[in-house]
Amino acid sequence: MKTVKDYIRTIVDFPHEGIMFRDVTTLFADPRGFRMAIDQMLHPYAGMRIDKVVGLEARGFILGGAIAHQLTVGFVPIRKKGKLPGAVISEAYTLEYGEAVMEMHDDAIKAGERILVVDDLLATGGTAAAGIKLIERLGGEIVSTSFIIDLPELGGRKVLEDMGMDVHVLCEFEGA
Repeated sequence: MKTVKDYIRTIVDFPHEGIMFRDVTTLFADPRGFRMAIDQMLHPYAGMRIDKVVGLEARGFILGGAIAHQLTVGFVPIRKKGKLPGAVISEAYTLEYGEAVMEMHDDAIKAGERILVVDDLLATGGTAAAGIKLIERLGGEIVSTSFIIDLPELGGRKVLEDMGMDVHVLCEFEGA
């Protein structure tokens, strides 16, 4: 029987030499694989109150939209700087080479709303940590974070757990 991991392809030396890119588009393209991933991402939260799902740019939008639909709750995107119209709040974070900024609408979450944060991949945890900080600044209470893939060698899970976050992943890949 296939697992979620079986639907994910690895592309060697993308986007740079030495990188093993874990490509979830093959998972998304397969109806059984995609349903399996969404169902498994939802399972730990059965019966819990979740008010909104937040998806991190960009593949988190695909997952977050499907999960929000299944939960019959709203969906909120967290995007790279300059992509959202209207009033936003911003959070900078460090990348391997430089800095990036994530943004969300300043009225996307109300204080006390219970939030599930989703994305496809947990690497260093920088993007997710920035998103969590944005949600918390608006008073959102994060129920959990959920990812398809964890790259344990890069330490993202520890970063999020050190922030007090619950972390759920469907599979792990060794190597960056």
